[in-house]
Amino acid sequence: MSEVKARVIKALSQVIDPELRRPITELGMVGDVLESADVIEVAIKLTVSHCPAANEIEDKVSTALKEEFGSGFKINMQVMSPEELNDLKAMLRGSHEPKTNPFTEGTSTRVFLFGSGKGGVGKSTITANVAVQLAKIGYSVGLIDGDIFGFSIPDQLGLTAKPTRLDDMILPPVIHGVKVISIGMFLPGNEPVAWRGPMLHKAIEQFLTDVYWGQLDFLLIDMPPGTGDVAISVGQLLPTAKSIVITTPQLSAAVVAERSGTAGLKTGQDIFGVVENSSYLLQADGSKLALYGSGGGETVALSLSERTGKSVPLLVQIPISAELTKSSDAGLPLVLSNPEDPASLNLIQLANKITEDKLPQSSRTLNVKVG
Repeated sequence: MSEVKARVIKALSQVIDPELRRPITELGMVGDVLESADVIEVAIKLTVSHCPAANEIEDKVSTALKEEFGSGFKINMQVMSPEELNDLKAMLRGSHEPKTNPFTEGTSTRVFLFGSGKGGVGKSTITANVAVQLAKIGYSVGLIDGDIFGFSIPDQLGLTAKPTRLDDMILPPVIHGVKVISIGMFLPGNEPVAWRGPMLHKAIEQFLTDVYWGQLDFLLIDMPPGTGDVAISVGQLLPTAKSIVITTPQLSAAVVAERSGTAGLKTGQDIFGVVENSSYLLQADGSKLALYGSGGGETVALSLSERTGKSVPLLVQIPISAELTKSSDAGLPLVLSNPEDPASLNLIQLANKITEDKLPQSSRTLNVKVG
């Protein structure tokens, strides 16, 4: 390797592919480096011709080369050959065969299902904010919008990018450091979904097996309300997942939320805890006004504790927040736009509690030195 090419590789090793989250030098994306008297030509190979991150990659490459060489370079944007693309996919899969679910027993990824018995309790807003907060503090996070009929995660995050297809592999778009997949990314406009059970199962399965997630610390799933087909499919496909039950203070909502948590027990999920949303309105004098009643979260936690024989905690009580509503409508999670808001502080606390959870011993990967 010539001295110039070595300098090119060193400079471009700092350029991270926005979809794969790895240096482009590790992904086979740096092609020929040609030297002449007045210019250095560098070939950059995209995975596909329609790569949505092409301009971003070219800009980052230009910046890195400018820092190293000042001027006198030219970037040639190209596309990988079929053989190069196959080599890349094989490298990404590692030991996994195509169409393999990487989140079965033995996974080192902690999987959490955010569910509720009924819609309108803020489940998607909570899931999106917790995912972004986990990424913000340095974890590798994936987020599946499992609410096939009522998908809203892309809007919650302000995400308009589409996934990239590498033949049978799907690269999820990344926003705020979170890898995200939703059925809404594959539909034109606000097209409704009218599917029966088998198609719902297939969609969830493809989100797990066809999407390249990489090595995640956390996978969060925004579950649909209720106890239907998706809940059953997720229970079958994600045996190590833990449920977080979302409710509101009304006792009528608590009864329905308890039903959702109990359904998770039937499909094998442990219950991590209960979140009570819209718990109170914080007054100017610091007092708390219970607009929607009180006790729902505690009721659900106590009832699920009795059913499981284990302590199911009430994790947080999130106050009513106009800022939380505005941030969701604007597609910018509150933990980013206003981390000091009282609702933000509770969402951050919830994310911190999730990081304290430990994997079962059988799911941990041990690094043992021999000799």
